[in-house]
Amino acid sequence: MSTIVKNSVVSIHYKLTLDDGSIADSSFGGDALVYLHGHGNLVPGLERQLAGKKPGEKFEAAVPPAEGYGEYDPQGEQTLPRTAFPPDVDIQPGMGFHSEDDKGNPIPLWVKAVDAQKKQVTITTNHPLAGQRLNFSIEVVSMRAATKEELSHGHVHGPGGHHH
Repeated sequence: MSTIVKNSVVSIHYKLTLDDGSIADSSFGGDALVYLHGHGNLVPGLERQLAGKKPGEKFEAAVPPAEGYGEYDPQGEQTLPRTAFPPDVDIQPGMGFHSEDDKGNPIPLWVKAVDAQKKQVTITTNHPLAGQRLNFSIEVVSMRAATKEELSHGHVHGPGGHHH
């Protein structure tokens, strides 16, 4: 197993740049991101472009919105009173949390804006990077076969195993 295939546990360093040149996220200088390949733990377009790569490879991957965090949905926004949120939480733009639909399925939501008086909170179902092309700079650090336990969970625990 010398290239990345399904069920590889892969360690990568990445830098995510948006089309305006801003850096949205980067692991360089910190812990590498460790993920289980083929289980939807990364945005689809990046996972697809990582397939077949080898440790030590460096490459650029441009991911269109449809293969990233989705197209921007203008219907996805609503404004709620601040009282709809826990009083002990400092609500800030960019915060993510989960709500539930009628069937109890989790819906990820993000805070888009808070008014100056902190009385109104605008939330959106759009990921902060929805509608954006994602320009990844990737370095494959290492890879190994997943353990049975990792396969049963569908993801990897451990350093750098935080979700995006």
